[in-house]
Amino acid sequence: MTESGPSRVDSFTSAGAGLRGEIAAWLEHLKGERRMAQLTLEAYARDVRQLLDVLAEGTGSRIEIKDLEGLSAADVRAFMARRRSEGVANRSLLRGLAGVRSLCRFLEREGLASIGAFSAIRPPKTPRSLPKALAVSDARDLADPETRAGETRLPWIIARDAAVLALLYGAGLRISEAIGLRRSDAPTGRRDVVVVKGKGGKTRSAPVIEPVRDLIQTYLQLCPYNLEPAGPLFVGARGGPLSPRIIQLSVEHMRGALGLPDTATPHALRHSFATHLLGRGGDLRTIQELLGHASLSTTQIYTAVDADRLLRAYKSAHPRARPQAG
Repeated sequence: MTESGPSRVDSFTSAGAGLRGEIAAWLEHLKGERRMAQLTLEAYARDVRQLLDVLAEGTGSRIEIKDLEGLSAADVRAFMARRRSEGVANRSLLRGLAGVRSLCRFLEREGLASIGAFSAIRPPKTPRSLPKALAVSDARDLADPETRAGETRLPWIIARDAAVLALLYGAGLRISEAIGLRRSDAPTGRRDVVVVKGKGGKTRSAPVIEPVRDLIQTYLQLCPYNLEPAGPLFVGARGGPLSPRIIQLSVEHMRGALGLPDTATPHALRHSFATHLLGRGGDLRTIQELLGHASLSTTQIYTAVDADRLLRAYKSAHPRARPQAG
C-alpha cells in the first residue's frame, strides 16, 4: 500500500512478514477491485490491526496466517468481550467483524488458509436508529450566511461554509462529496447540475437549485485564492484542500448559537433533504437516485421518519388524539 496513515502496512507491527504481505494485497484488492472508500479502507485496516495486537499480546509473538487458522470461536468472543469492556459499542464491533471477515475471505480465496472461527460468531445486534431530520427553518438557518453575521471569521470563510452546507441540504450531498468537488465542477450561472462521486466510486448527477448556486457564486467571488480548474472547489484558510472537520466544527458552533441539539450535524442536513422532500410528495425512487443509495431499502428508512413526524403532529394537534374529559 502506498497510502499514508492507518492503512499503511508497516503499521501492522503485530503481524509477521508473511501475513503483512497478504494484508497489503488484501488492502490493494479492496481499493482497486472493490473500489472501497478511503475512510472505510482505513477503518477495516484499523480493526484488523486491533485484533492482531490483542492476539500478539496473548502469544508473545507476531501473528502469522497459521495463527489465524488456529483461532477458535471462543478466542473471537474473548476479543469481542475485551473490546466491549473498553467501551466499544455493538455498531463498531459489527463493523470490526466485517473487516476481519473480509481479510479471512481474501486469504481463503487465495488458497492460503481456511478460517472458520468467525463464521460461528453471531453478529452483535444493533438498534436501527432513525435519522434525525432538522426543522425546515433550522436547516435553512444553518446554511444561511446571515446567521453568522457578527462572527470574527473572514467573510470568504463564512461564505464557504454556507455554500458547503447548502449543498448538503439543497442537493442531498454527503460532506465528502461536497468538499470533493473540483473547481471545474462548480454549479454556477446556468449550470444547475453537479456530478459527484459517491460510495463505491459510483457517480451521479444532483440538481442544484438557484439559491445554492448563488451561495457558491458568492464564495467564489470572495475567495482570495486562484482556484485551478482541476483543484478543489472548497479550500481551507491557507488554500489547501478543505477538511470535513472544519465544517463539522462550524456546525457545532452554529448549533450552540441557534440552540439546536447535538443531532444537528452536517449529515443531518442530508437527512433533512430527504425527509423534507418525502414530506412534500417526493417519491422514494427519485429520492433514492438523488441520494445515491444503491438499494431502495436504504431509502425506505425515510418513510418511517416521515410517519413518525406525522404521528407526533397528530398527537399534538388532533382533538381525537387527546384524552377526553369524563
